[in-house]
Amino acid sequence: MKLKFVSAAIAACTFALGATAQTEVAVAEPALLTLDQCIAIALDESPTIKVADMEIARMDYSKKEVLGQLLPSISFDGAYSRTIEKQTMYMSMSSLGGSSDSSDESSSSSSKTGIQVGLDNSYQLGFSASLPLIAPQLWQSLKLSDEQIAQTVEEARSSRLTLVKSIKTAFYAYLLAVDSRQVIQESYDMAALTHEMYVKQQSAGAASEYDVLRTSVAMKNVEPELTQAQIAIKQARLQLLILMGLDFNAAVDFDGSLAEYEKTMYADVLALGDDYSNNSSLRLNTIQTNLLERSVKIQKMSFVPTLALAANYYWTSMSNGSPFKNFNWNPYSTLSLSLSIPIFQGGQRYHSVRQAQVQVDQMRMQREDLERSIAMQVEVAKDNIALNVKQIASSAESVGQAERAYDIMQRSFKIGAASYLELRDSELSLTQSRLAYYQSIYNYLVAGADLELLLGNATVTEPTNPYSKK
Repeated sequence: MKLKFVSAAIAACTFALGATAQTEVAVAEPALLTLDQCIAIALDESPTIKVADMEIARMDYSKKEVLGQLLPSISFDGAYSRTIEKQTMYMSMSSLGGSSDSSDESSSSSSKTGIQVGLDNSYQLGFSASLPLIAPQLWQSLKLSDEQIAQTVEEARSSRLTLVKSIKTAFYAYLLAVDSRQVIQESYDMAALTHEMYVKQQSAGAASEYDVLRTSVAMKNVEPELTQAQIAIKQARLQLLILMGLDFNAAVDFDGSLAEYEKTMYADVLALGDDYSNNSSLRLNTIQTNLLERSVKIQKMSFVPTLALAANYYWTSMSNGSPFKNFNWNPYSTLSLSLSIPIFQGGQRYHSVRQAQVQVDQMRMQREDLERSIAMQVEVAKDNIALNVKQIASSAESVGQAERAYDIMQRSFKIGAASYLELRDSELSLTQSRLAYYQSIYNYLVAGADLELLLGNATVTEPTNPYSKK
């Protein structure tokens, strides 16, 4: 029994240690996400996208509300009234004929005292229903709801396009921060290596204290840049996680480097073209123009007669004394048609139509200005792309030359043919060339993302109603 107990304890400890080790490995190795994966997560988790989809659901319910006005409306009504003072009626018996003195006296008596009519309690219970038969404004309002849903869907699509552009910009900024830190780290390592070499030479009496101090200062001058680069990486990562709708403590990291995009970015951006017919602002302008045109039709329908059908079925009861007894229920029902022909309302409807028409004309003029503005922005984005292409080619060539120059200067420095200042100058030139190279790739990619947003042809998931399955 003791051996079994010891074996079970050892097995439990082994399992616990294995689980702990697996947990540590999972924490130590965060998931690497590519740009496409980041976009997919953002489109699925971002609160902005969820809010936009919920707006589609709201407009869908609004359309069903309008549709409900075309269906029969049925209600159950009940009413009770208690007579406090009964109505008094006076009658003249002379109107019934006769001329005797007794009749005259009775008529005079009844005309003075009167007769109270009515009962103490009155009840009414029943159903009432109404149905619009001819309702042109309601019919047009239903079509207006369709346009409003289309507008909401396009706004949700615009939110997706904007989010994709923001994700790409943030992802490229993160890669730029990582690559920049790598360049600065290499510069720091080279400065530290040189400083260590001078320290050893001073120990051997081959270098002065000034050389050691100078290399130490050069190394320490790079440290703030290294710290700043690390902070830039953290900020870019937090910005990307926020856009993706993830917690800032999420165990994820991002895979890639700017240099990898140089191979395919030319073909990717050139494939975008210059057709901006899918621009979200233009599509929204078209839908809004249709909405205003529909509003004009709704206003015109106010001149058309309307016809409604109404039906009632009630039970009534009247009694004296206590309201809780002596019930005597009697049914009655009615069926009616209600026709309304608008004739004159002081010119209100006419001016409403003219006002809506002016809004349509305004929207059409705004479209002309919007098209010119978008065309100009597309040309500017294409010019920026062309400029960045030249900068990338120039920066790549500059990096190659700087690397060769630094290699020559480093070998010259080792044999004493070059001074430390010359070595340091070539090192700084190499660092600046690499930073400029990565910056030019980042600018190129951001310009491509801007053009993609203007053209509105990014691949995004279609907006959906999140309550459609409920």
